Amino acid sequence: MTPAIKLLEKAKVNFKVHEYEHDPTAESYGLEASEKLGIDDARVFKTLVVMLDAKDYAVAVIPVAKMLSMKQIAKAAGFKKAAMADKLAVERMTGYVLGGVSPMGQKKRLKTFIDESSLHFSSIYVSAGRRGLEIELSAEDLKKQTNAEFALLTQE
Repeated sequence: MTPAIKLLEKAKVNFKVHEYEHDPTAESYGLEASEKLGIDDARVFKTLVVMLDAKDYAVAVIPVAKMLSMKQIAKAAGFKKAAMADKLAVERMTGYVLGGVSPMGQKKRLKTFIDESSLHFSSIYVSAGRRGLEIELSAEDLKKQTNAEFALLTQE
């Protein structure tokens, strides 16, 4: 039971947990989840933590097959620059290991942005907080549970 699952249960959110056998040699955790669960990769979202103007942090939730636009996440957050956060900082702030970072149930609540493409689906998949474990829920429920905003976050 991860903090993300506990949070959703406590909030009485409608969600499903999907588990698969994680392969430690997988190059992309998100694409591995899409493949093993037999889900279109446009519906599987990864959680990325970025540093904004070298002083603040934010979370971007984007489709696993897409690349995060640093320009777009900085703009959405109201900053000039964004860069990927340091691995150790991510694990310290979220309480999750890389490849298993959930947008929900993080140790430190960070400003969160969800790619607007998530609104095209009745449900999306995000990490449940452990490699090999995904949560399926609506983008709107994810938004409510993370106090997120929808924004264009990926490179065209």
